[in-house]
Amino acid sequence: MLWLYLPLVIVGVVLFFFLALLLLGRYKNGALLRPLITRLSRIGFMRRFFTRVSAAAIERQNPELAGAMKKMNAVSSNPNPQAVQKAMSRLTPSERRAYMEAAGEQGAVPDSANRQMRRQAERMQQQARGGRPGGGGAARKRKRKRK
Repeated sequence: MLWLYLPLVIVGVVLFFFLALLLLGRYKNGALLRPLITRLSRIGFMRRFFTRVSAAAIERQNPELAGAMKKMNAVSSNPNPQAVQKAMSRLTPSERRAYMEAAGEQGAVPDSANRQMRRQAERMQQQARGGRPGGGGAARKRKRKRK
């Protein structure tokens, strides 16, 4: 006779967890939900579900960023600088702008180690904003070497 109540108990438990997730998502803008999501994303099908849901939300809010993320995800498995540069060159100007803004908000644009990488990052940001890649300042005067 007890086995008749088993489906009701299972539905009740699932409903309780769904309600708890909903409340955690509303409280403090989801701050308490983030650790739970990171733990749940260790499970394969949950990670795919969260990825699909977040991609759909980004696509609704910012279609240019969604397009840029799709193009950049092809490179994410092999993040060498040449592959990243090649993927960045495939982005449209609006996608590049949206991607650079999102990367700046996330803090994903690291301080480059050497001068060449810093200047290359500055040029990419300049192009994303629609400016000239060669800079817009006054031309530098070079000193002549004395013999």
